[in-house]
Amino acid sequence: MRGTLFALWAPNAEEVSVIGDFNDWRAREHKLHPRPDGTGIWEGFVAGVGPGALYKYHLMSRHQGYRVDKADPFACRSECPPSTASVVWTLDYEWGDRDWMARREQVNKLSSPMSIYEVHLGSWQRVPEDGGRSLHYSELAQRLTNYVREVGFTHVEFLPVMEHPFFGSWGYQSTGYFTPSARYGTPQEFMYLVDSMHQAGIGVILDWVPSHFPTDEHGLAFFDGTHLFEHADPKRGYHPEWNSSIFNYGRHEVRSFLISSAQCWLERYHADGLRVDAVASMLYLDYGRKAGEWIPNAYGGKEDLEAVHFLRELNEAVYREHPGTQTIAEESTAWPMVSRPTYLGGLGFGMKWNMGWMHDTLNYMSNDPVYRKYSHDQLTFSIWYAFNENFVLPLSHDEVVHGKGSLIGKMPGDDWQKFANLRALLGYMWTHPGKKLLFMGCEFGQWREWNHDSSLDWHLLEFAPHQGLKRWMEDVNRLYRSEGALYERDFGNEGFEWIDLHDWEASVVSFLRKGANPENCLLVVCNFTPVPRENYRVGVPRGGYWQERLNSDAPLYGGSGVGNYGGVEAAPVPAQGRFYSLNLTLPPLSVMVFKPPTAQEGR
Repeated sequence: MRGTLFALWAPNAEEVSVIGDFNDWRAREHKLHPRPDGTGIWEGFVAGVGPGALYKYHLMSRHQGYRVDKADPFACRSECPPSTASVVWTLDYEWGDRDWMARREQVNKLSSPMSIYEVHLGSWQRVPEDGGRSLHYSELAQRLTNYVREVGFTHVEFLPVMEHPFFGSWGYQSTGYFTPSARYGTPQEFMYLVDSMHQAGIGVILDWVPSHFPTDEHGLAFFDGTHLFEHADPKRGYHPEWNSSIFNYGRHEVRSFLISSAQCWLERYHADGLRVDAVASMLYLDYGRKAGEWIPNAYGGKEDLEAVHFLRELNEAVYREHPGTQTIAEESTAWPMVSRPTYLGGLGFGMKWNMGWMHDTLNYMSNDPVYRKYSHDQLTFSIWYAFNENFVLPLSHDEVVHGKGSLIGKMPGDDWQKFANLRALLGYMWTHPGKKLLFMGCEFGQWREWNHDSSLDWHLLEFAPHQGLKRWMEDVNRLYRSEGALYERDFGNEGFEWIDLHDWEASVVSFLRKGANPENCLLVVCNFTPVPRENYRVGVPRGGYWQERLNSDAPLYGGSGVGNYGGVEAAPVPAQGRFYSLNLTLPPLSVMVFKPPTAQEGR
């Protein structure tokens, strides 16, 4: 008999029935029955109901006769907002990414290049001739995939695609933990987007939000007339900063629900990783709260021990079941060992966002170059802790919203200097230890602050400065992917060596990046002032001809064309404790990358 088996966890319900367009949304027509095992799961088979049917669960609670209609927390498809029903659906799909899946453990490992393009699907590009609507998953599969491949990023990271009632939350107020947003198409169309990325050699990371959930009536809040998914005490169960509910990580069923959600996106949708949002808010009981507004743990501390247990259990499950994937923590505090294995006492994440690097570097770059020498330590300090965690360097959506302005808008000076500064920032970022993440639009210098209700300003690419910045990003990504020295030892101090970090007066830094083979290295020299510097001597480890692989001041990128004519011969003149040195011309507001001869050639 054709039909659908419905099941729901609602242990405090007195009565549960499934309602939908197949029974005119009449309660009690198709009642579910509790399992005799005491698990609190209600289930029932409804004949004749198949894919495409709309449904919700009508619950009557044991407590005070509370009645409510809830969307299915485990649904794999939902109605397009503002409608809120779940949709009966299957996830059948014929994947074409077998080659990617076979090698993704190699692609996604920590010693591989990871250059991430962060994307909000609803505003990356829109269709003005169709009312300014967002692109569908199937359209993005072609346009976004081609663009990411053109600019050279290795991965994309999507702001949450999980269904969310309020578009302005960007997906961070999720209600569909197993459901890609119907705003852009069906689950299979989202699979096609991921599939297309994989076939083009691009990894897919999904933002995932287990830290809080909205209080919309059709969602998880007060689910069966009790605080089933959240803590009942608002000091534990209410998030004052986001006006949302906090999961009760102490409940086995809640942890199982969340871990099942994570596994779903990795298994059914072939995601290569999950970036876990707002981990700091999970770890601290006093997060966003004043004295007296939070409850200490059993030992009197402010650490949420249940959340710690959940995060460790989550990461163990992910790496056990999907060893070719990664989890990435957005964690903004100094909590130790976030990206260290659980058996060593860590939280078990693969990587962690380096928020300290982001704040210090943006503060430094926003200074007028005249004053940068007084904050030189903001540029160099990150190396002191760069290898305490497996860091991702993020210039994310959070830095270009809420009045913060665009990334290029943060750069000082006239328009030419703004573009030169941004090229230097991105060049420094891509040569600094750590994986990379850049929000959409920053790669071509969008002037406007990001607005989720409109498209990126693609018309800017008609103008030479924006074209030059995008070309710089393409070449930086190309060099990054081709030179193991820039990624193979991102997470160990053996992959980095200062040449000179002390020239604060000139706002110049120089350093080496080293690959798994110690002979494989690159020299990076950064001049963060608009003053060209001639006869600037930099010590190097060996003689021979050092090729200038990249120069952000090249005319191709919109620069002034100052440089070293393609390379410099190392002279046997000691400098910075090395027997050889290069006599360089440093362009204004620039980053240059030099590749040495082989050790044999340099002797």
